Amino acid sequence: MSKVSRQGTLQPISSIGHYNHHVRSSMSEVQHMKQSSSSLDRRNFLKTSGAVAAGLITQGAGRARAAVLPALPANSKTLASMPTRNLGKTGYKVGIFSLGGQAALERPNNFDSAVPVIERALDLGVNYIDTSSIYGGPDRWSEQYVGHVMKTRRDEAFLATKTKERTRGGSLRMIEKSLQLLNTDHVDLWQLHDVGLPEDVDAIFAKGGAMEALIEMHEQKVVRFLGVTGHYRPEALVDAINRHPFDTILMSLNAADTHIYSFTDKLLPLAVEKQMGIIGMKVPARGRLLANWTPPSLEAQQHSWEGSAIATRPGVMNMRDAMHFVLSHPVSTIIIGCDNVAQLEENVQIARDFTPLSNAQMATLNELAEPVAKQSLFFRFTDRSKG
Repeated sequence: MSKVSRQGTLQPISSIGHYNHHVRSSMSEVQHMKQSSSSLDRRNFLKTSGAVAAGLITQGAGRARAAVLPALPANSKTLASMPTRNLGKTGYKVGIFSLGGQAALERPNNFDSAVPVIERALDLGVNYIDTSSIYGGPDRWSEQYVGHVMKTRRDEAFLATKTKERTRGGSLRMIEKSLQLLNTDHVDLWQLHDVGLPEDVDAIFAKGGAMEALIEMHEQKVVRFLGVTGHYRPEALVDAINRHPFDTILMSLNAADTHIYSFTDKLLPLAVEKQMGIIGMKVPARGRLLANWTPPSLEAQQHSWEGSAIATRPGVMNMRDAMHFVLSHPVSTIIIGCDNVAQLEENVQIARDFTPLSNAQMATLNELAEPVAKQSLFFRFTDRSKG
């Protein structure tokens, strides 16, 4: 096999930076030490910040600087369930499979299906849950479902959410609502959602931009860590992580990646160099990379987000190969949304059985994915002209 891809050689774990691969490390049991006064301070600060963003005059935010975050979450089942890896320099040991906030978790009025998926994920040792302020539309169903479970199990999950807003005021309003829906006084990771264009980066880092809100919330102990996410093109993300020392990056990675606008070419090595926590997403490309996936009708595709790249055929591999391919890169974890508990259980089992692929195996899967690369990277062809 003389060529791995059209846009750069695929780089497995052994060839990208310093990374401690596939380690089952002992995670000490920690006590969840929530302090009611700290919770009140964070709530008061959010209310004050929201008022300032709305142009009102308020006082009293200074007390929040004394807030103390509780210990990092700890799911006692994780170590026995799957390998763990360092989430960058955060000090958190994350299971290599994590629960994404889409699929069942973004459908309206879906408590009966979504909540059991989240509960079962925690029961199986998943210790990282991803969601966003835009998953599930204006009602933010994903945060609602996660928050329903967090009422009683907050200390078992590293909780990540996002803001799609590019301004300070808009982002402060997003985090205030996120805390309310998630039933918590803090989130472990607050991320800039879907950074894809140079204009996104410029707006975020401008005076009055979203970065001001992220830094503010971090300083006030409302959020523990800061991250950036994206799946469109790599250049904007490279710019963003060169402008600020984010703790994590959530990026699209799958077996088709190297063929079109590759994230593994420059972005992934840079994130490794910066010792960031690296979270992989779009692993099966919403099923489009999988051989058991059937393309919807042309009309259905044209009226969906995935229709930015029309699919005419099934994919080329199974879920095990799709997951193991990405996990053989220097990622901390991968997030995958699940339609039901059966899918979740399958994914956890695949993570439990993970062993790194060889260079030859990875090259084979990479070449196998080339005929379905565009449909598997549909998110890199969305029309960004209208935001």
